[in-house]
Amino acid sequence: MSVHGLLLAAGAGTRMGMPKALVVDGAGEPWLARAVDVLHDGGCEQVTVVLGAAVDEAVRLLDGRGADVVVAHDWAEGMSASLRAGLASLGGDDDAALVHLVDLPDVTAPVVARVLAAATGPDALARAAYDGRPGHPVLLGREHWTGIVEVATGDHGARDYLRSHDVALVECGDLATGHDVDR
Repeated sequence: MSVHGLLLAAGAGTRMGMPKALVVDGAGEPWLARAVDVLHDGGCEQVTVVLGAAVDEAVRLLDGRGADVVVAHDWAEGMSASLRAGLASLGGDDDAALVHLVDLPDVTAPVVARVLAAATGPDALARAAYDGRPGHPVLLGREHWTGIVEVATGDHGARDYLRSHDVALVECGDLATGHDVDR
């Protein structure tokens, strides 16, 4: 089973005051580079990063990380634009995509590995849960990609699609909070 890591990092981060792809934590580590490493270390052999705002600066932060870059030219439309661009970029040999967000700094490789363990085939749908609350990363089997792209609008990404389908929740609250950082 081939699962491709897909990191969404295209937004302007208006609440943050800067694109989240450019945020560097207190230890000097860029969130973007850290999130790519988390996907690789969690079991994704291939990782694609979707960028939009501040592309040139973000690409420099990825130097040597072994990730492909896709630009969502319509990134200002919201997360759905990033998701559509990312899914469209994946190859025909990928059975699923594991979608992760750049603004989840406490999500670690063990979370990714646990969600990846739910990858049963191209029909799989699974997502991390934190104390029962659905979150990211989200595993999207290839059989769902067309349906997701058809309904993904604004900042909702795959949310509406996932609400109308049977999604396996993979409890990860013992590993992380899954909280996004907006400020």
